[in-house]
Amino acid sequence: MARDNGDGLAAIAGRIGVLGSVALNIVALAIYLRGRAAAEKQASKKVKKAAAVAPSSGKPPVACDSVINLDHGDPTMFETFWRGPIGESATLVIPGYQTMSYFSDVGNLCWFLEPGFEREVRRLHRLVGNAAIEGYHVLVGTGSSQLFQAALYALAPPTADAPVSVVSTTPFYSMYPPLTDFLNSRLYRWAGDANAFDGDDYIEVICSPSNPDGSIREAVLKSKSGKDIHDLAYYWPQYTPITRMLAHDIMLFTVSKCTGHAGTRIGWALVKDKEVAQKMSKFMEQSTIGVSKDAQLRAAKVLGAVTDGYEHQLATAAGGDANLLFHYARQKMAQRWRALRAAVAASGIFSLPDEVAGFCAFTKDTVTSNPAFAWLRCQKQEVEDLESFLRANKIITRSGTKFGADQKVVRISMVDTDEAFGIFVNRLAAIK
Repeated sequence: MARDNGDGLAAIAGRIGVLGSVALNIVALAIYLRGRAAAEKQASKKVKKAAAVAPSSGKPPVACDSVINLDHGDPTMFETFWRGPIGESATLVIPGYQTMSYFSDVGNLCWFLEPGFEREVRRLHRLVGNAAIEGYHVLVGTGSSQLFQAALYALAPPTADAPVSVVSTTPFYSMYPPLTDFLNSRLYRWAGDANAFDGDDYIEVICSPSNPDGSIREAVLKSKSGKDIHDLAYYWPQYTPITRMLAHDIMLFTVSKCTGHAGTRIGWALVKDKEVAQKMSKFMEQSTIGVSKDAQLRAAKVLGAVTDGYEHQLATAAGGDANLLFHYARQKMAQRWRALRAAVAASGIFSLPDEVAGFCAFTKDTVTSNPAFAWLRCQKQEVEDLESFLRANKIITRSGTKFGADQKVVRISMVDTDEAFGIFVNRLAAIK
């Protein structure tokens, strides 16, 4: 009997154990399913959020009542061109084994410069004729901002008692002061307007066409010990007539303003002096151990597609601008400037710099300048702070104070999407 009772108790205990295990499994399953449902809900929200953001710009689409942000020169205007026939030719596939080494060309002064990218840079300048390339070293950087800092490092006297002054004519590019002083270097410091500078030792930065006002600039300082950096980011046919081939000691360019591929983060410098080029290359080697080879390959593919489009047209005598980046973009910029000037006239309280025209050696005709930014001034006496005034009208701009100018003027990007620009000009025209 004792054994029978023991067996019965054991059986009951077994059943209880099984039931307990099942219950625990049910609870665990419920927790899992609840967690999975929550995760799926969160994932669904992320998908919906991602779907609301344009893959090329990272920004949601605009509507009639949207805040229009034209503070940054984000060149999303070019997307329509690259969605056209030429876009396929700029597509790039990189195999898993490619671009694994730090080195691109160990025999090159700039050892991280991809030979294909250098080749396409030289081809493009030969096509456009905007800058001399024979006898120049090509350097690649993570955008022209890195190259600007590399040039400051290379040109600054290493043993000077005080940092050399860095200057630029007002209105100057708003990022020159923070880029110059960001590292608080003992080699160089920002010193403001070149026209107000008094001294023989300096580094003058000449941005031409100028960011923000689109004017053509020359160096204003002359000294045997002074150095120049020419920022030519906008010296392309869609923005200004190419009046001559420039041949300065240091010339900076960037893919973002040339083709619109700002996210690729690639710029290049044409440098005449070998020692200066070596120092600039050393700066980038020390700061980032070179420049992304994947980005260079994509930039090379894009630049090559631009040059190929023109060469194909010349070879086939085919008409149309569908595959001609500079012609397409120039027409688009001209349309936008006409629309903006009409909006300014309709409002009656704003003004813009006078329209300038010149003979373009690239297009072989007389064309107007169509700057990438509008330098807009308010003539209404009671409006002291134009940036705040426009912000109240859901238009975000960049104040003239950041360019060394006054509060009654702002810089406005002309290269945003068609939708954003259309809403902007309509809104501006209605402001009285």
